Amino acid sequence: MKKIKKAVIPVAGFGTRFLPFTKAMPKEMLPIIDKPTIQYIVEEAVKSGIEDILFVTASHSNKRAIEDHFDHSENLENLLKSKGKDEFVKMIEGISSMANIHYIRQKEAKGLGHAILCAKSFIGDEPFAVLLGDDVVIGDIPATKQLISAYEQVGYSIMGVQEVQSQDVSKYGVVAIEESNSNLSKMNDFVEKPNINEAPSNKAVLGRYILTPLIFDYLQTQGKGSGNEIQLTDAVKRMMEKEPVYALSFSGSRYDIGDKMGFLKATVDFALERDELKDEFLEFLRTKG
Repeated sequence: MKKIKKAVIPVAGFGTRFLPFTKAMPKEMLPIIDKPTIQYIVEEAVKSGIEDILFVTASHSNKRAIEDHFDHSENLENLLKSKGKDEFVKMIEGISSMANIHYIRQKEAKGLGHAILCAKSFIGDEPFAVLLGDDVVIGDIPATKQLISAYEQVGYSIMGVQEVQSQDVSKYGVVAIEESNSNLSKMNDFVEKPNINEAPSNKAVLGRYILTPLIFDYLQTQGKGSGNEIQLTDAVKRMMEKEPVYALSFSGSRYDIGDKMGFLKATVDFALERDELKDEFLEFLRTKG
């Protein structure tokens, strides 16, 4: 069984829910306190054993900020060194050296399935991880590492799922699974953004996947689906006819950073975890109660 050492992170969306910020800056650069959201995603991948990461970007120019963030910044590093700020130098150098970062452009906005198809030549015949930049997951064991461990058990594609409120199922891809006594179950169905009355369960796929290279055979021939886009969901359903696909109920606190309320919740929770911020910030929140 081949080890999973590559990950794909699609970052081609316009981020319209965060306009006007995203007019000139990618939503993936939204800071949670002082760290861009996308850095949390990359750090999760690296902690999970990923060595090579491919960002699937878009032709609109604001995605350049992501490339700049993970590149060397010689002028900044020299300035920090001259001021004796060695701690910041180490931090900045660490960002540019945490993984091998690659980029490819999705030339047309055709959906998540098409974005992953853009990674075909980068992935080759290896299994790989997919991490969506809207979802930050914090826990004792990185979510992607949990999925990789599950893949090593079964050798097939894994969808990372958590239970969501019934009224929220229409926001996500939702799975139907076989009954199981463990958190890893074989999938029977996969429905993209179902009506609340038609959802097969309340287990939603939340931005973490392990995919076998067989998925590319189906993405190449996948027609447009929901939203007039090439949906990964549809390709996975077709792939399930050829080989099993599993769902893993992963542990960890998940934040939807693409949603304004999710972003605010993350900001508050992360601030309360910071020793230098929590007491003063908590007192501030109490005055607003």
